[in-house]
Amino acid sequence: MKPLAITLALAYVLAAALAPTYVDAGWTSLAAEVLLMLAMAQMWNLLAGYTGLVSLGHQAFIGVGAYLVFYVSDRFEIHPFALLPVAGLACALVAALLAPLLFRLRDAYFSVGIWVFAEIVYLLATKTRELGSTNGVALKSMRLVDTETFARNTFWIAAALALLAVGGVYLLIRSRLGLGLVAVRDNELAATSIGIDVWRNRLAAFVISAFGCGIAGATYFMGTMFVSPEAGFDINWVVAMMFIVIIGGIGTIEGPIIGTLVYFGLREGFTALAGVSGSWYLVAMGTVAIVVMLLAPRGLWGWARERWGWQGFSQRRVPPAALEGEQA
Repeated sequence: MKPLAITLALAYVLAAALAPTYVDAGWTSLAAEVLLMLAMAQMWNLLAGYTGLVSLGHQAFIGVGAYLVFYVSDRFEIHPFALLPVAGLACALVAALLAPLLFRLRDAYFSVGIWVFAEIVYLLATKTRELGSTNGVALKSMRLVDTETFARNTFWIAAALALLAVGGVYLLIRSRLGLGLVAVRDNELAATSIGIDVWRNRLAAFVISAFGCGIAGATYFMGTMFVSPEAGFDINWVVAMMFIVIIGGIGTIEGPIIGTLVYFGLREGFTALAGVSGSWYLVAMGTVAIVVMLLAPRGLWGWARERWGWQGFSQRRVPPAALEGEQA
């Protein structure tokens, strides 16, 4: 699996490097959106799929990351690309500060609690004149930058974020922390009984998830050069992430990849149909989600793995006893 994974990663890097040169700008922009949504879905899946914490408020981190880049870039004349890591760190800090309060809540209460927080941040943004209030704010610092170069660099950043999200989650889940996350998800009481710090494991996943969504959200709106409270804190961000993860397969790395392709396939397919309103893809999404949940509760990847035995990003670990037996 390792040589194949390395080959695929190198092919991906080569394709991403050449895409802006040989692919139309419209398709490159769409590809950047797809890659950023994949990164966000991986981050949401890290929290929901590996800790059991279902968030309905991750749009807060998307909006906070975007507004931070816009405001600081325009106020202090700093290139927005340099502020992307700062946006991620700011969102991670917000998550760390929220954790002591939100982690007191369980199941649906956690979901509602983080959604309420997102709504509070949204209302604050609409009331803050420096952030454009309800009108939003444009990225004025980029008015003198070549648009084509900016779009190309934004695509490359999106491609890097998607690769880091997939590869980072894979390495994390294969680590000791990842083993603890899976144990907490499967049985919190049993995990506690064998010495796993449930709170710390969930905090790590929550902070990493917020960090990734903050950078991805900032990159997305940086590409459009405009952000508003309605767009930045739109709950449809989480709806899309949830659909992608559930359709593809929650608690897997392959699931968000498959789900992202299905999501954008439905959206672009229905939008391209002449005389059909783009909102019809939402109806298709709901129908697909119901069918998949009824026929393949573990998602499309889970169904394919059970039917054909596909492994993909294997998360299996070889027990030490087995390793000693092989060496003997």
